[in-house]
Amino acid sequence: MRILILFLSAIAFARAADAQTNFVVIFCDDLGYGDLSCFGNPTIKTPHLDRMAEEGQKWTQFYVADPVCTPSRAGLLTGRYPIRNGMSSAARVVLFPDSAGGLPTGEITIAEVLKQKNYATGAVGKWHLGHLPQFLPIAQGFDSYYGIPYSNDMDPVKGLPNYRLEAENPHFYADTNNYNVPLMEDAKIIERPANQNTITRRYTEKAVEYIKANKKKPFFLYLAHSLPHIPLFASDKFRGSSIRGTYGDVLQEIDWSVGQVLQTLRDLKLDKKTIVVFTTDNGPWLAFKTHGGSAGPLRAGKGTTFEGGQRVPTIFWGPGRLESGVVTELGSTLDLLPSFAAIAGVKAPTDRKMDGYDLSPVLFGEGKSPRNTFHYWARAKLHAVRSGPWKLHVQQREPINYGKVVHLDKPELYNLETDISEAHDVADVHPDIVERLLKMINAHETDTADSLPDQLAARIESP
Repeated sequence: MRILILFLSAIAFARAADAQTNFVVIFCDDLGYGDLSCFGNPTIKTPHLDRMAEEGQKWTQFYVADPVCTPSRAGLLTGRYPIRNGMSSAARVVLFPDSAGGLPTGEITIAEVLKQKNYATGAVGKWHLGHLPQFLPIAQGFDSYYGIPYSNDMDPVKGLPNYRLEAENPHFYADTNNYNVPLMEDAKIIERPANQNTITRRYTEKAVEYIKANKKKPFFLYLAHSLPHIPLFASDKFRGSSIRGTYGDVLQEIDWSVGQVLQTLRDLKLDKKTIVVFTTDNGPWLAFKTHGGSAGPLRAGKGTTFEGGQRVPTIFWGPGRLESGVVTELGSTLDLLPSFAAIAGVKAPTDRKMDGYDLSPVLFGEGKSPRNTFHYWARAKLHAVRSGPWKLHVQQREPINYGKVVHLDKPELYNLETDISEAHDVADVHPDIVERLLKMINAHETDTADSLPDQLAARIESP
């Protein structure tokens, strides 16, 4: 009995210690499933991410909430499908510099959840959830912000050549002055146009500075890189470093950045009390050829609800804390909020419909993932659902020019465990599974329609 009491006390102590766990999310932009060497890329060198994967958990079936920037980020930070808060739209796919809307302040972000335990919260990098003061990170639970508030190709100087033509040259670098994007600190513009040649380095320096400044208190750092979204930029040290060309140069600098963050945690002896997540907002932008990434064995890319658009390379790192290895179970960025809440010992929101699950049993090697289903949304339309190994498409977007709708004569069914590339439609062979998944789609559409506030329906569309 005494041994049992001591064992239970040890578990309670470990869980109490979890309440002081630091969290770092490193979020890329338009990174493909096949772009990292630890996910199979043969030419782009990512030694720091490879080590991170070796020491941590590499998730091979991890999904983002949407295949484009704004709604994907809303899903990560709130644990809710973006259709629930107006962050998905058929008219305007993402927020633009002339958008009047943003993530509603009534939404609860990871930062606000962790504030229950007095976490320090900082955002560095791309935001893209509203550039007006009432929508910036400092209005959404973050103590500080440093970064570009929307995509790095917005506010382009008029008369520029079509970047898609420039992307024919794998070694082309754009002029940073051709994009009039602002660099902000909190709610103030401190540089315009932002010098994007040094943006990855400066984001990294800010992230390291933030960790050092908050080393004596629990913290949450959201480091969202602006790259490898086009136009591509890299500092002088990394230009020409990759045989993959400009795109490889950019990723190898991001890999360096990850190394700087992880080494800072090691040097400050915070590595044993910090969980770091590396992932991206959606798949590669294939239309930009050599300046876009690779989805590896997955079909299509950014903007589509094929696997290449929403299944993303993901690594969880927490040496001595997390069970290392390869995780083949389902997970999603929607699951980060409830997982962080459970680990920190705080409550996730209970006053609204949540779409995430607590993944801590998998992270700590104590159980399986509670996620067995995933719904694929794009442009405010439900395109597909996954249940176990089965995925049913009812709508699609053209794989390269993803703005074009592909009308299906009938639903398409794929077994993702035996057909990762979605190459073999087996709907005719399994009508019973098609019927079951169609019922799931109908139920989810009803659920989201009931939960979407009418006044938010056009939030992303507001001019």
